[in-house]
Amino acid sequence: MIIGVMHFSFTVSDIEKSVAWYTDVLGLGLVSRQRQNNKYTQTLVGMSEAVLEVARFQIINAPLAPSDHILELVQYVAPIGQVIPLKTNSPGVAHLAFLVSDIVERFNRLSNLGVIFRNPPVLITEGTNRGGMVCYFQGPDGETLEFLQPSPENLEKMLHK
Repeated sequence: MIIGVMHFSFTVSDIEKSVAWYTDVLGLGLVSRQRQNNKYTQTLVGMSEAVLEVARFQIINAPLAPSDHILELVQYVAPIGQVIPLKTNSPGVAHLAFLVSDIVERFNRLSNLGVIFRNPPVLITEGTNRGGMVCYFQGPDGETLEFLQPSPENLEKMLHK
C-alpha cells in the first residue's frame, strides 16, 4: 500500500547554482545539505563509485508531511552524467507543479529575473482544473516546472480547509 509522497527530485549539473536559484528566485526554504559517499547510496543508484551532493527544500510556511522536505536536488560529483536537452514530451522526463495563489505576480517577478517561461499564465478552459490558470517555466538545468493557480472557488476551499 502506498501511503504518501516523500519528495520529488531532480538531478542537477551545479548544486551551488541550483541551491541559489531555488532559494533566491523561486523562494523555497533550504532544509539541509549533505554529501553522500557511502555504500548504501552507491547500491541505491547502481553506481559503485557514486558521490552525490544533495540539497533538500521545503515550501516555506506549508504543512510538512510525511517528511521535512518536498524537493531534493542531487548533483553527481562522481560519476558526472551527460547534460542532455530535456524536452517535456520525452519519455521519462518529469515536471514539478507548484500550487500558487498569485500566478500573474509570480510570472511577472520571475520573468523580470530572467526565468524562461514556455508560456504566460493561461486560463484553463476544460477538465478538472477548469477556471484556474497555469504556466510552464524552466529551472536552471532546463527542468520543467509549473505554476498552477486553482479556480477562485477551489482556491478558497484549499485555503480554508
